[in-house]
Amino acid sequence: CLGDCQLHTSCGIQKCTTDFVSFTSRLNAALEDFDLEFCKALRAYSVCTYRNSKVCRGNLVYHSAVLGIGDLMTQRNCTKDGPTSSTSPEMTHDPCNYSGHTEAREHQGGEKTPPPTYLFCGLFGDPHLRTFKDHFQTCKVEGAWPLIDNNYLSVQVTNVPVVPGSSATATNKITIIFKSYQDCTDQKVYQAVADDLPAAFVDGTTSGGDGNTRSLHIVEKVSGKYIEMHARYIGTTVYIHQLGHYLTLAIRMPQELVMAYEESQDLQLCLNGCPSGERIDQSGHLPLPVAGKRLPWGAVAHPQSGYTLETATTKCHEKMLVKDIYFYSCVFDLLTTGDANFTAAAHSALQDVEALHPSKEHWHIFPRSGGGGVGRDSKFFVSLGLVCLILVAYL
Repeated sequence: CLGDCQLHTSCGIQKCTTDFVSFTSRLNAALEDFDLEFCKALRAYSVCTYRNSKVCRGNLVYHSAVLGIGDLMTQRNCTKDGPTSSTSPEMTHDPCNYSGHTEAREHQGGEKTPPPTYLFCGLFGDPHLRTFKDHFQTCKVEGAWPLIDNNYLSVQVTNVPVVPGSSATATNKITIIFKSYQDCTDQKVYQAVADDLPAAFVDGTTSGGDGNTRSLHIVEKVSGKYIEMHARYIGTTVYIHQLGHYLTLAIRMPQELVMAYEESQDLQLCLNGCPSGERIDQSGHLPLPVAGKRLPWGAVAHPQSGYTLETATTKCHEKMLVKDIYFYSCVFDLLTTGDANFTAAAHSALQDVEALHPSKEHWHIFPRSGGGGVGRDSKFFVSLGLVCLILVAYL
């Protein structure tokens, strides 16, 4: 039995399998490059099994693994030839894949580090802001304002008034600068304006760096209406939609990169929220337009809106069954503008949260009052009788 025992001991199939499982467990199936990364991991797994083919020839686990790899490659339409992932410390680390940075630090320092923490920020509607801290605000912020400004990425939005005489504005221009990073990408600038949502950077390209690595690229999902930007080298994903005549934005970015900024870059709406003087909601109370009454902070009713509290509630409920902060924002936007496209914007913003926000338990933010909560049916609006709506997130 000595020969068989030595053969079993020297077979490294278990290490091949462990490396493959470890790498693929960190992949996010929701990201656009999932299939590409999974195929790279399969090819690395196949290479590892080939290296052990002689010493494992009598091992049933080895033969099962080989068959399994073949089946997976067929199911995923993977080619046998192509790049492989860095599934083991011995293999070359890809500097343009942020998801591999943690593993590289572990290999260098010998200490296990926790997986990276991702943060979410979104802007939509009149405009409503969800910050990286999951605070929800409604702001004026007319003109150009920085959403994000750190050492890797700058995002600026321009907001214009929606209704004459109202403080409410909406986004009609977005400018994004991906700053140059090692050999992964040159600086790339993207700009979208109302009725012009391009699927390319301003220089006409659709990717940054080596086209084979796809460290930065744009994907057009719906022509002129919805694009995604994937920056693998900084682990960042951006969604931009055009709904009606205005734009919405959602972004997920690693916390350590979000916090990499200088003192002069502290004005970032996604990080610190809106300045107090720019808030439409005060202490979480958001004014609702009421016919014939002028509201605080310059807000007035839109005489042509055609919506009442009841009809706006019904309209928003068609798209959003859960009466969370996005639902209430929808009602505010309908009463302010009379534009049904803002219903779609609120619904789309919630879908972006579900696609990008890392914590499912935080997808829905529910408003709360000082009395300990808000009712979840239309009676809340009917019985309000005031000109404010409780719209406060976790503070």
